[in-house]
Amino acid sequence: MRRLKIKKAVLLILITTISIILVLLFGDRKISVIALPPPLDVPEEILRTEIIVEARSPIDGKSLTAAEYAQLQAQLKTRLYPPKLDPKVREAVFLLRLRKILKTLFPFVDF
Repeated sequence: MRRLKIKKAVLLILITTISIILVLLFGDRKISVIALPPPLDVPEEILRTEIIVEARSPIDGKSLTAAEYAQLQAQLKTRLYPPKLDPKVREAVFLLRLRKILKTLFPFVDF
């Protein structure tokens, strides 16, 4: 029993000594910071102030100049109402939406 206690004490002292030596050897090193962005990366603050001179059309995705994009945006804003749908199509869409809601509320009923 006494021998076991001595072994445990020696092992504890050995582990403590090795840990202290490792901390003293490797704990004082200057480690370069990896979390910084690369030096060639442009900061976000500069990118926010950048003027965009090219744009894409929201309709078909073609490249537009800034003037063409502004003109297209003005044209899209002048349309006050979406085009009218056929009443039969509107009714079909309404019924499909109603069916979807009813299926969610009553999943056991087959519509």
